[in-house]
Amino acid sequence: MKDLSVLIVGGGAGLGALLARMAVEAGAAKIGIIDINQEAAEAALEPAKAKGLPTAAATGDIQVGPQSHAAFDAIVSKLGRVDTLINCAAIYPRRPLLEITDAEWDASNGINIKGTYHMMVAAVRHMQSQEPKAQVRGRIVNLTSVDAFKAHPQNAHYAATKAAVVSLTRSFAHHVAKDGILVNSVAPAGMATEKAKALGFLEELAKASPLGRGAEPTEIAEWVLMTGGPKNTYMTGENVIVSGGYIYA
Repeated sequence: MKDLSVLIVGGGAGLGALLARMAVEAGAAKIGIIDINQEAAEAALEPAKAKGLPTAAATGDIQVGPQSHAAFDAIVSKLGRVDTLINCAAIYPRRPLLEITDAEWDASNGINIKGTYHMMVAAVRHMQSQEPKAQVRGRIVNLTSVDAFKAHPQNAHYAATKAAVVSLTRSFAHHVAKDGILVNSVAPAGMATEKAKALGFLEELAKASPLGRGAEPTEIAEWVLMTGGPKNTYMTGENVIVSGGYIYA
């Protein structure tokens, strides 16, 4: 991520906070975080602040277009430029297939699909006007899920939203290719996050993987940073599956 200004949506905790730290370690020049929790966003910026890097945090409900754009503009007002946007804000509800409520559908669609869309629009409008670096004006990386490609009756609404994000990624990539903006997604299988550990998902993750374990969050983050980093100058419209073989099992 050398010399790039990186903005992470949903960067206050979990994979997003890890990405913020790893982006700093990989040489990012500036770090921004948008999160519903302002205190969490500020805390996740500590590794960047410790290195003296310019940082910015903003909050807002990404389900609402004007709030998304206001949050993005707040980041730009402090950082001046966004080279890479990483969308990892999402909710992961579980509900038996025949029992999903309207409220659960609306929340999943609002955050996972609409929120991703709004942030992509804000990023594209910003990136279209900035000078390219090595032919690339900007990069967008969306976190999808291997669930988008597998039967998942225990969380079908989540899986459906991630399939939608795969489609959005391709549509955006096609639309902005002429502008030198690369848009891709990364689809992990289950990760051994602190939340997964607390909820007792580790055994389930291990059984689902041919490798016999869930992914360590850093193993997924490396692919996100590769996709959104300066070494990627040509790949766009792709969905990178990092599933430990689960996709084929």
